[in-house]
Amino acid sequence: LPSRACMSSSSVRASSDVDVAARPPRSSFASRRQRRRRVVASSSSKSSNSLLLSGKKTTAMRFSGRAAALATPDDDDDDDVLLPYEKCSRLLLSTASSPTRGGVAMPRHPTQNVRDVVAIALEEDVADVGDVSSLSTIPEDARATATLLAKADGILAGESVANEVLSMVDGDIEACWLKRDGDDIEKGEIFCYMRGSARGILRAERVVLNFMQRMSGIATLTKKMSERAKPARILETRKTAPGLRVIDKWAVLIGGGENHRMGLFDMVMIKDNHVAAARGIKNALESSTKFLIEGGEKYTGVMIELETRMMEEVKEVCGLLEDADTDTSRVQRVMLDNMSMEDMREAAGMLNRLGVETEASGNVTLDTIGGIGATGVTFISSGQLTHSVVALDISLNIENNE
Repeated sequence: LPSRACMSSSSVRASSDVDVAARPPRSSFASRRQRRRRVVASSSSKSSNSLLLSGKKTTAMRFSGRAAALATPDDDDDDDVLLPYEKCSRLLLSTASSPTRGGVAMPRHPTQNVRDVVAIALEEDVADVGDVSSLSTIPEDARATATLLAKADGILAGESVANEVLSMVDGDIEACWLKRDGDDIEKGEIFCYMRGSARGILRAERVVLNFMQRMSGIATLTKKMSERAKPARILETRKTAPGLRVIDKWAVLIGGGENHRMGLFDMVMIKDNHVAAARGIKNALESSTKFLIEGGEKYTGVMIELETRMMEEVKEVCGLLEDADTDTSRVQRVMLDNMSMEDMREAAGMLNRLGVETEASGNVTLDTIGGIGATGVTFISSGQLTHSVVALDISLNIENNE
């Protein structure tokens, strides 16, 4: 998805073939509140959030010098703190001149897209009734400014999905992101301002947070694992939340990992049950190779991964790879499942010499991944990245009504 530091949600669509442009901000929001200031009178104002709101510590500088200048109070206001809606207004006013930084592209899936996933999430929240809490308490024309606050340290993920949620709820909601997908966020840090319909913001709140908290949790763990795995590269698995395959795998990419196969359709993985049903590794390999070749263009680029669980199976696979009478042209990778470090190191050496990728799997934790990465395997796959997600704590707070 294309991304913007500041934008109206109506300009964002979760599709790579849509040209996304920032929507010009409305100036009335700023003009009605331009001169209001709040003077900090207590020591608590020295917190990181107060500094952020004052412009003395603003990550808007990361995107544009002009944006930073517009987001920073005048010299004669140095001792004042901007109200949240004033900070939001100044950031939004800098939109037109702010360059953008491309985000991490969504992984491709032939039948699933973000807009459909978001639509399901929104529909299950209001059914065919609506948000009765907001409808019953907030006037229809009420407008508000809100912030997204990090309540734990981690890696931000889900900016583009959040923009899609806001867009589908109310195209007039504007959002300004001080941090982007893949950036570090710290506990107590405000990383996004938004303004628009108070009902709309609250209608989107839980869905935005559900996506962002899950994706940021995945990205945070992925970043830790990918750093410890080097020189091996970290992969997730298909152990994702049902219906969230693309979302979960996107978060892995944002955290610095790489994607394994998207589903059962884009890679042949011959596992122990396939081998048992086919009565042997050789039979399974020959059958799958024939199937892919006879399938023609439909299966162009679909490769094969073979799972091994012991050294005897590794040696058998190596024998097949060296056998001139066996077609192994589609074999791309061999999985080493739940092997000891010693066996893994030996197997990786044997297979690397034959020009085949290797993937370690099983018993992968933050404590073990460094040792596994040092065995010489190409990849390390971990289901923990997506099946045991610890959500990153983030909150959305209405700061005031216009």
